[in-house]
Amino acid sequence: MSTTTPTPAKSGAVKAPGGGPDRSDGRRRRRSTGKQNLAGWLFSTPFLVLFGVFMLFPILATLLMSFTDFGQRHVRRPLDAEFIGFENYVKLFGDEQFLKALFNTAYFVVVGVPLTIGLGLLVAVLLNNGIDRARTFFRVGFYAPVVTTIVAVAIVWRFVLDPSDGLIAGLGDELGFTAPDFLGSETWAMPSLIAMAVWRNLGTVMVLMIAGLQAIPQEVREAARLDGANAWQELRRITVPLLRPTLLYATVITTIGYLNVFEEPFVMTQGGPSDATLTVSLDMYKQGFSFFNMGYASAMAYVLFVVIMAITVLQLRLMKDNTK
Repeated sequence: MSTTTPTPAKSGAVKAPGGGPDRSDGRRRRRSTGKQNLAGWLFSTPFLVLFGVFMLFPILATLLMSFTDFGQRHVRRPLDAEFIGFENYVKLFGDEQFLKALFNTAYFVVVGVPLTIGLGLLVAVLLNNGIDRARTFFRVGFYAPVVTTIVAVAIVWRFVLDPSDGLIAGLGDELGFTAPDFLGSETWAMPSLIAMAVWRNLGTVMVLMIAGLQAIPQEVREAARLDGANAWQELRRITVPLLRPTLLYATVITTIGYLNVFEEPFVMTQGGPSDATLTVSLDMYKQGFSFFNMGYASAMAYVLFVVIMAITVLQLRLMKDNTK
């Protein structure tokens, strides 16, 4: 007479005493998940409240304001502002001052971004490979302008660029040439601000590039040198291709910062001479807080936002394809 050994139940299938599935286990899991979700929302609530009050609400309010004639008279009674549709946006592209500011901003970006990225990469390569002594000193020195206040930077650059008693003027007297009035000349004012911005932002790009350079395997460089590559070929064929993700990030954040350029012309020239250094951000500030055309200034802000988004997406698509 044979006996049949009962087959043990499969692991994971918990059954109730009556033979059915244990539904209490599923309820416990749901309660545990619900508690975790609740805890997550509770921890996120302070940030969400601050973001909503100080970021989301102003963004939405500015968007609505750009379709109205909101001005100083509406500060106490904002609901009295008249809805005018796209009139502010249409007016912008017939405003010669705004078009001048748009051109100046484009000039600042087209010249400033390549200079900042190129010099930042050059300094990073030198500090990573070519300089062995006092490397920390040079890194701190190049990064110091990044954390220096714009007022201190302005004092230094006004001394350098002063046409009568400045550093360049004194050097010109020694060498026998007359230094131009850099900040008072329509020709030299914008290049002077670009030089100041490049000097001020060079350290950020340098730090990013050094981090990218240190991530490149040393074996790759050694193999290139064994194959007879010189320093220029190594930089062109090895370093730059492997740095493309870092270059992409540095280019994008530098471009966004330069499209929003405000501090340099505000502190140094106030947009002069003859609007030669007027940028979109500075023009927006003047319209909103000097002339109190807040609806018009809001329209400027969203035009600049669209420009920044379009250029950023274009950069990401063009450069990201090259990083694959």
